[in-house]
Amino acid sequence: MNLISSKTLQLKSKIYSLLTHTGFRKYFANTSWLMAEKVFRTGVTLFVGVWVARYLGPEQFGLLSYAQSFVALFTAFATLGLDGIVVRELVKDESRREELLGTAFWLKVIGSVAVLLILAVAVNFTSNDKYTNMLVFIIASATIFQSFNVIDMYFQAKVLGKYIAFANSLALFLGSSVKVALILNHAPLEAFALAVVFDGFILAIGYVYFYGLSLRAKRSNLHSDIQNAKFSIIPLKFKRQTAVSLLKDSWPLILSGIVIMIYMRIDQVMIKEMLGAEAVGQYAAAVRISEAVFFLFPVMINSMAPAFYNSLKIDNKTISEKRIKIFYSTIFYLCLIWSIFIFIISDKLILLLYGHKFSESISIFKVHVFSNILAFIGGVTNLWYLANGYSNLTFYRTLQGAILNIILNCILINKLGTIGAAIATVLSYFHVAVITMFLSKKTRKNGNLFILSLIYPFKVITFKES
Repeated sequence: MNLISSKTLQLKSKIYSLLTHTGFRKYFANTSWLMAEKVFRTGVTLFVGVWVARYLGPEQFGLLSYAQSFVALFTAFATLGLDGIVVRELVKDESRREELLGTAFWLKVIGSVAVLLILAVAVNFTSNDKYTNMLVFIIASATIFQSFNVIDMYFQAKVLGKYIAFANSLALFLGSSVKVALILNHAPLEAFALAVVFDGFILAIGYVYFYGLSLRAKRSNLHSDIQNAKFSIIPLKFKRQTAVSLLKDSWPLILSGIVIMIYMRIDQVMIKEMLGAEAVGQYAAAVRISEAVFFLFPVMINSMAPAFYNSLKIDNKTISEKRIKIFYSTIFYLCLIWSIFIFIISDKLILLLYGHKFSESISIFKVHVFSNILAFIGGVTNLWYLANGYSNLTFYRTLQGAILNIILNCILINKLGTIGAAIATVLSYFHVAVITMFLSKKTRKNGNLFILSLIYPFKVITFKES
């Protein structure tokens, strides 16, 4: 009994020590703000998005979704893959804040202009009419405001998640209010395209405001002799050498961003070209709900990431591999159970949310919902790739998925319509998440662990050291 009491006291002491640790409290608070914002965003976006879809109907909603997907194919040129790199550099040396943020800001502005120029050429290779192209360019103009996302990078580097949450929640609230007002006032489709631009504008204003607020808070904590130092609200410094250095690091990420966007959005673009706008509306409605009902799983994987990385550091191979199998098994079976449940209620769920105008979305949804299992298995696999220094293989596997997705869409959309696009998504996700693990000797071991995890007894396991 004394031994048990002693261990209990030690455990309580460790827990108290952890909870009162400054670093833990800082990162826990940061994560809590971001998670709360994620839950709020998912709920509001789902509610307003469904309302917009019901108001517009399949054809107009399809045109709006197509325009957004078409623009998304080129947004990698606007972001330039800078986000993670700038965060990394800010963490290394905050004294370069204005130089890094200002350079990244102007690079993103240039990238946004490049997107508009590329789109001006790209639309000539589509069957779009003038009205559809107008929607495309209205939505594309919102990429200019993405330049202000450099402030988000600063918040990430300084672990100021509350400001990210505040800015995003403000933009979401005002943007959603505008969309509701448009519905109630029977606004035309182009007004909803302009609402996308308004979302970007409000988010930019929010970032600028909270950036200034954070700097004022920081200044108030500084020594009195530098409290009067000037802080620019919008960092506009541009340094050519810094720009070259950032782009040198980011170009692989630009390519990766392009591939990912093709992988994620090409299906809706191809459906529009092959079947028309109404088919895109039916498909987009199904996909949005399919992704929305799984919103907690990315949060789960991100929260599991540190424990996953620690598992790979364990010297005992048996324990390490056991934990990896548990990670895979947990994600796979939780996703499978949830997918089956959603599949069972899919008819009622789609009709309840969208109404009978979107009844064709039901069969698409029933297929697409199972792609989420593979997407999240792929997410766990990405952790393994990154931990072992195989990030370059992540790009190649995504590239394979994008190419396969295009080929399958060409074949299956012609034969099966929109359900064919959903099947193409599932098959391409399966290739990326599972098949690619066995195509390289470097990753085959991880593939074997995944296969073994499928037969691993599923139960609630408390990780213990042997």
